[in-house]
Amino acid sequence: MTVRSILKSWVERYFSDEEALILLVILVAGFAAIIWFGRMLAPFFTALVLAFLLQGVVNVFTRRGVPHLLAVIIVFLAFVGALLTLAFILMPLIWHQLVGLVQESPRMFASGQALLDELQARYPNLITPDQMQNWISVASREISQLGQRALTLSLASLGNVMSIIIYLVLVPILVLFMLKDREELVGFVLSLLPQKRTLMTRIWREMDDQIANYIRGKSIEIIIVGTVTFIVFTLFGLPYTALLSVLVGFSVLVPFIGAAVATLPVAAVAGFHFGISEQFAYVLIAYAILQALDGNVLSPILFSETNNIHPVSIIVAVLFFGGIWGLWGVFFAIPLATLLKALAYAWPRGIATRSPQEGERVIVTDDTPPLR
Repeated sequence: MTVRSILKSWVERYFSDEEALILLVILVAGFAAIIWFGRMLAPFFTALVLAFLLQGVVNVFTRRGVPHLLAVIIVFLAFVGALLTLAFILMPLIWHQLVGLVQESPRMFASGQALLDELQARYPNLITPDQMQNWISVASREISQLGQRALTLSLASLGNVMSIIIYLVLVPILVLFMLKDREELVGFVLSLLPQKRTLMTRIWREMDDQIANYIRGKSIEIIIVGTVTFIVFTLFGLPYTALLSVLVGFSVLVPFIGAAVATLPVAAVAGFHFGISEQFAYVLIAYAILQALDGNVLSPILFSETNNIHPVSIIVAVLFFGGIWGLWGVFFAIPLATLLKALAYAWPRGIATRSPQEGERVIVTDDTPPLR
């Protein structure tokens, strides 16, 4: 067989169905629009995600007999209250603690250098002076770059005040209209699709519950983990509790890696504040218990309805989509991997057969492969 015949057979097998071709065009166009126009359409995509999150809450009210418009108003007012709290209370507190941490980094660096000197004096054969000097040079360079990044961020943020104001005004307005006029907007989108959309409907039904469960579950997990971490660190008297709790909360976005990465700043702040003492050990033990409860209790409860995906696939999805879309790519890495899995199982496959009477090639399309 030639390369041309192989390619022709492959195209006939996977793209012999008209709806499959239309779905492929829609997917390519959607990903291209996000990649090329994602920055300018970021408020729209942000509002779309938030509306998708809040729609579940609206459905809870409507199922209990609350009129749709009243349910939308209640949920929207609660959303605006949470947004204002985040913008005017939590974010200034986090920024203040971040600035304080950067300002205190020279003292922390001096404490770390003293600790290295003590270790080198205790174990001269294990830690050589050259190794200690290399460590100090690397640490000083990283701290200097951290200070420069913080200064650059603070200067850049002055020019982004207008963008922040636009987000604070435009995103809530878009969310309100998406919730209020959901039926009209969905109907308009469906009118643009072909009448025959069996494959699209099957994949959407498969993905709707999966994506909704993941996004809402991950948001709840971030809030619970961050809140509990803030309470625990406050009880221990650890400084920068708001900053660390936000970091630990968002670390659940990256499976397997986020918890390990968040451990480093927690251990560093606890070590510099308490020293190598029992209190330092208690903080690390409490943090390890929190991570164990999140991974073995909270996460299975929140994501019991999500498809099981192999850990290798999750890591590859996080690396790939995170590299393309940054934080949003990391957040949606697992839903996108689930979408690709659903597409792979639901995609129609033409089976090439040969008629014994005519000896001609016939394509038979199977529209109902198993989803799992």
